[in-house]
Amino acid sequence: MILKSIFSLALLMALPMGSWASELTVTVHNDEPFQRQELVELSVDSVLRQLDLAEGQTFVVRNSIGQQVTYQVTYDRKLLIDAAVKPCGQTVFSIAPGTPEVFRSWVEGKMYRMRKDDIGWENDRGAYRVYGPALQKTGEKSYGIDVWTKNSKELDMSERYYKDMEGNVTGWANAQNGQKDREIDLHSTFHLDHGNGLDCYAVGPTLGCGAPALMDDGQLVLPYCYKTYRIWDNGPLRFTVELTFTPAKVGNDEQVVEHRIISLDKGSNFNKMTVWYEGLTTPRDLASGVVIHSADKESVVIGKNFVQYADPTDQPERHGFQLYVATLYPHGADTRKLLYDKPSGGIEGHAIGIKRKLKNNERYTYFFGSAWSEYDVRTQAEWQLRIDEFMKSQDRPLVTVMKKASR
Repeated sequence: MILKSIFSLALLMALPMGSWASELTVTVHNDEPFQRQELVELSVDSVLRQLDLAEGQTFVVRNSIGQQVTYQVTYDRKLLIDAAVKPCGQTVFSIAPGTPEVFRSWVEGKMYRMRKDDIGWENDRGAYRVYGPALQKTGEKSYGIDVWTKNSKELDMSERYYKDMEGNVTGWANAQNGQKDREIDLHSTFHLDHGNGLDCYAVGPTLGCGAPALMDDGQLVLPYCYKTYRIWDNGPLRFTVELTFTPAKVGNDEQVVEHRIISLDKGSNFNKMTVWYEGLTTPRDLASGVVIHSADKESVVIGKNFVQYADPTDQPERHGFQLYVATLYPHGADTRKLLYDKPSGGIEGHAIGIKRKLKNNERYTYFFGSAWSEYDVRTQAEWQLRIDEFMKSQDRPLVTVMKKASR
């Protein structure tokens, strides 16, 4: 009997840890009649507690087939799982102690000091950038959020920056020798498409795509470049950056400081923006939206909780495509079309949503994003469908149920 007990204990100890340790079952429910593919959020502290794991101990997430799936733990203690769920269906995952595989990253962002402190970020749908203090020192008036198109799931923003820089260096050296080599620019600049996308969006002294701005006497007080930044998350499923701006004068308030937290998830056309201000002595209206260019003043759609636009690009006479942009307000906004009194430089005005009476340190969240007609959204009608389904998903999020079970 003693030998039998010893043999049974030895056999149990020889089994893989996952075959006897606790595990969690996570069921993701989709109540909508359309396919959902998005990140679901769980409390990582709850997961660790229910698995009896200490901080720093690892776990794996598997699908119902048994394959490991990509997950991410965010700076604000969320566990992200990329879930595909059929219409009015459910998808089941398991979480158990173990060592996760190394998975590819679907998002990435960084500060590019060699390009005047740009902060650029991307996912498998699009790329974006904001301008930094080095650019502001030059006096260039670039205030808003820029959009770079892409038609690939690969993360290639860094490659575009470095290729552009190398072309500029070579072109400068040739110019010193009296040469004008247009071929270098044709093959290096990120303002032209080399097979994976380009920067064809004109920002200038505008909101660009989705930047916020306080209002004074009915006019936008456009922000300048960020002062400091901190990247909180950098993949594999979510990128998050926090930006702080230089104190600015808004009305009678001399020291108004803007703060933004921007995040972009795998598979999403839309960034999440949370903005708040310090230094407001009285509540102020907050505007956000997209710039309208004079080359196309008609392709603007104003909705109850969104504004969207088919942008003609910076060279519509040469480009045969469109860039779709939008700003979305799931938490409500008064939307209207705002035109400059004197349009200039190809800028007609803005389509904006307004959050009334934003208080000091009050946080407001909305979304902004883009798509390209040479990728997965071919027409403005498809763009509207993408917007409508995203807004529905915000109204009715995927429902997750987590239960503990022992094998």
